[in-house]
Amino acid sequence: MMVVGLTGGIGSGKSTIAKAFAALGIAVFNSDEEAKALIANNAQVKKRIIAAFGEEAYQNGEYNRAYIAQIVFNNSEKLAILNGIVHPALAKYFKQWTKKQTSPYVLKEAAILFESGSYKDCDYIITVTAPEEVRIARVMARDHCTEAQVRARMAQQWSDTQRIALSNAVIENVDLESAKEQVKRINDELRVTNDELRMTKVCNTTTFVNC
Repeated sequence: MMVVGLTGGIGSGKSTIAKAFAALGIAVFNSDEEAKALIANNAQVKKRIIAAFGEEAYQNGEYNRAYIAQIVFNNSEKLAILNGIVHPALAKYFKQWTKKQTSPYVLKEAAILFESGSYKDCDYIITVTAPEEVRIARVMARDHCTEAQVRARMAQQWSDTQRIALSNAVIENVDLESAKEQVKRINDELRVTNDELRMTKVCNTTTFVNC
């Protein structure tokens, strides 16, 4: 199964693009939401988080997001510990999830695809971009925060330049209809690429005159 990574900076509109792929019949794995689910429900993950950050990490069985955020914010060592617990569990679950899918390829949506290193497991990578002022306005409206707060969050992520350098395709997400057209074009290309990969595998295991 071909794995396509979808990423982009905060406010770029990754989720909108992911929905456009889903509308074309592609299975989408939302890494951020699945990670939250693992943190909330996976017994082993919960046990390791409590061991690393204390009993206050969960209150009445519920993940204490504010408490953990206070610990890991601007503390790279603590953040690395948290990521070291969550990311391997997420990667394992993703592999299990992928085996159950029947779409031509799967789309792995992840805000920190590059930062987490999970891009290495992708066969193709798409970066979603938008002008900085557009991204800031989107996040301010969505999260009811200040421009300074948005910029602080941006500073913790890779730049578009860094992402694009390691990407196979870029979608500019300013106008929705234009973005959907870009999604359709990339989807068409990926379906052809996936068919070619499948034929290559067949030819490597079976003798065909035309291969």
